[in-house]
Amino acid sequence: MAPPTNRNAVVSRIAHEACLHAPSQMPAEAWWKHLPWEFAKRNESFELAWLDRLRVESTAALDVAIRTSGASALTLLAAPLGYNPRTLSAAFGDLDFYAGFLAGGDASRFFARPKERATIRVRRTRPFLFTPRDGVVESLRFESRFEPVNPRLRDSYRRHRDNRYAHVRYWRHRGEPRPTVVAIHGFMAEGYALNSWFFALPWFYHHLGLDVALFNLPFHGRRQTRFSPFSGHGFFAGGPSRINEAFAQAIYDFRTLLNYLLEDRGVPQVGATGVSLGGFTTALLAATEPRLAFAIPNVPVVTLADLLLEWEPLGVVMRAVMGGFKTNIAEFRRLLAVTSPLSWRPVLPKSRLMVIGGVGDRLAPPKHSRLLWDHWDRCRLHWFPGSHVLHLDRGAYLGEIEKFLSELGWVERG
Repeated sequence: MAPPTNRNAVVSRIAHEACLHAPSQMPAEAWWKHLPWEFAKRNESFELAWLDRLRVESTAALDVAIRTSGASALTLLAAPLGYNPRTLSAAFGDLDFYAGFLAGGDASRFFARPKERATIRVRRTRPFLFTPRDGVVESLRFESRFEPVNPRLRDSYRRHRDNRYAHVRYWRHRGEPRPTVVAIHGFMAEGYALNSWFFALPWFYHHLGLDVALFNLPFHGRRQTRFSPFSGHGFFAGGPSRINEAFAQAIYDFRTLLNYLLEDRGVPQVGATGVSLGGFTTALLAATEPRLAFAIPNVPVVTLADLLLEWEPLGVVMRAVMGGFKTNIAEFRRLLAVTSPLSWRPVLPKSRLMVIGGVGDRLAPPKHSRLLWDHWDRCRLHWFPGSHVLHLDRGAYLGEIEKFLSELGWVERG
């Protein structure tokens, strides 16, 4: 069945038309320096019908509650480890090292391709909720051969043994390999059952006839650090330098998976989509991996430094740190610029890029989606009248994705 659509939904049309006629918000150069310092305080404005306004405001309230809870956990359990004076002094000492990769605009200098073929362990499984009768469900596991780019971190980073093994859940049809969509989860949200529903993977599998996979980000799920209090803790608890390395590993491991699917399994094409932190990763893939058929970041983040200023009470810690180190938001952006999609031009053409944003998103505010869209020369864009966790009118944006994929020749529209 085709995805249901709401004929009364006007949010996408109004928001899209307003953006099209507005000036670009993306600085022409050195975005970390020239993006307005008050970016974190800005709100993306939308002219909405009253019904959409009601839906946006009601779903946004849930985002604020979740954001406060997540920020409190990070403040209490991650900030003391990764944002104490000693760790931050070391991170600022790495600033010139990471910033040095930005010269020339060649992302491959930092995001290296895998040098050798990985051995993939394949095991049949029967997951909860989504077990198609006409296909096979597999768990893939392989050792990550990623070596931290920064020599200072190599020993400590590799010490996290569980993070050295990547995990993927793969739903495939029997018979010849089919084009495959790989989905990348968000922060603290790697569960296979949750994401098969959140990404509407049964719809991709049954309605569009595609194979689908879920990719596990570093330091999440079975890749968590020892004694980690929650999934994703290790991604941030090591400070800014480890964040850079974690994103580099995510890209490296995804490319290892891509090698396997394209070269060993004979999959004809692979595309990527991701939510939140996974949307950030998907946008980085669009800047580093030309073999991808498409990239669809969904409610993505593009500048973590600015985002953390909005995540109270974590914002209080960030402002205190900037005051203590006599620095500013531009320097924090520069610490993480090497792994921001805003620092790199996409290697995929505009026709293979699409951004999905939530008008009521308060975890990854819509200004991040808007900024990425500007950076990508205003590629295909779809807004929905919901929040980060409640994607209202999802049928409408699934319909837009189907249209997008049909234009790329992936599917035939009925």
